[in-house]
Amino acid sequence: MYQVRTDLALEAREKFEEDNVEIKGVKLETENVPGDICITRVVIETENGAKAMGKPRGTYVTLEAPNMIEEDDDYHREISVQLAKVIRQLLPEQREEASVLVVGLGNREVTPDALGPNVVDNIMITRHIIKEFGKYALGNENMRKISGIVPGVMAQTGMESEEIIKGVVEETKPDCVIVVDALAARSTKRLNRTIQITDTGINPGSGVGNHRHAINKESMGIPVIAIGIPTVVDAATIVTDTMSDLITAMAESSRLKGLGGSLETLDEMEKYELIRELLSPHLNAFFVTPKDIDEAMKRLSYTISEGLNMTFSGKQA
Repeated sequence: MYQVRTDLALEAREKFEEDNVEIKGVKLETENVPGDICITRVVIETENGAKAMGKPRGTYVTLEAPNMIEEDDDYHREISVQLAKVIRQLLPEQREEASVLVVGLGNREVTPDALGPNVVDNIMITRHIIKEFGKYALGNENMRKISGIVPGVMAQTGMESEEIIKGVVEETKPDCVIVVDALAARSTKRLNRTIQITDTGINPGSGVGNHRHAINKESMGIPVIAIGIPTVVDAATIVTDTMSDLITAMAESSRLKGLGGSLETLDEMEKYELIRELLSPHLNAFFVTPKDIDEAMKRLSYTISEGLNMTFSGKQA
C-alpha cells in the first residue's frame, strides 16, 4: 500500500481527506488558541481505524505553531504553556508521590536527531533530591520525582533503547515514562513548527525506515507518553510536492497545458513511485533537514523542556 513516511497522525489522517475517504473509528477535533497555535486531536478508537491509519490505538495531539522557528522567547513560552496543558491531560492520574522517567531518544552527534538528548539536558531533575531531603527541600510541594536518561543509539551502545529503558524502569520503578524524539514529516511546512504528543509510545527510528523495538505500555508495563517534533522530511516527498506544483502551473499555462495534463493523470502513488525510481539508487533514502537546524534545535529543545518543567512542578498556565 502507498504510504509516504510520516510520524504525524495528523498527516496520516489528512491523506485520507485528500482521497475523500472517511475512516470509521477515528475522531478529529481542532481548536485554535491564542498565539496563532492550532491544536488538533486525533483519537483512534478501533482496531480497524488503527489498521487504516497505520498507527496504534490512542490519542495523538498536534500543536501547530507557524512561528515556532522564530526567536521569540515570549511566543515560545506560550507554546510551552499549551504543551504543559496537553501533557497533563494525557498523563495518568498520579498519586502524590508519583515519579516520572524522561527519556531523550536520538543521537546527540547528529543535529536533527539530538532533540531528545537536548531536552533531557534542560529538564529539572529532582528524584535524588526528593529521595534524600523530601519534596519540601525544593520549596514546592507539588514537585514530582523526575529522573532522566539518554540511552543513545544502537550504533553507540550495541543495545536497543527499549532494553536500556526497560532495565531502568524495573530498577527505579517510575509511574510513567515520557520519551522525547525527533520525527519525520510528510510536509516541509511542518518541519520545526509542529509538536506531537501521544499516549501510544513510540517506535524509535520508524520515520527514517530504521525500525527498532517499540517503547510503549506493553513493553514497559507502565504508561508511556511520546513527544516529538518533525526535523526531517523524505527527499522523495519534497520532489513529489514540487512535481505537483509544477503540474498545476503547467495546467494553467496555455503553452504547456498538454504536458501538464498528461502528468496530471498520475495519482499520488504513481507520482511518488516515479520520483523514487528516478532518485534511485543513490538519493531515494535521503532525508532533508533545514539549514538552520542547529539554532532551531536549541530553541525547540528548550521549549519542550520548559513545558515539561511546568508540568512536573504543577505550575498552572
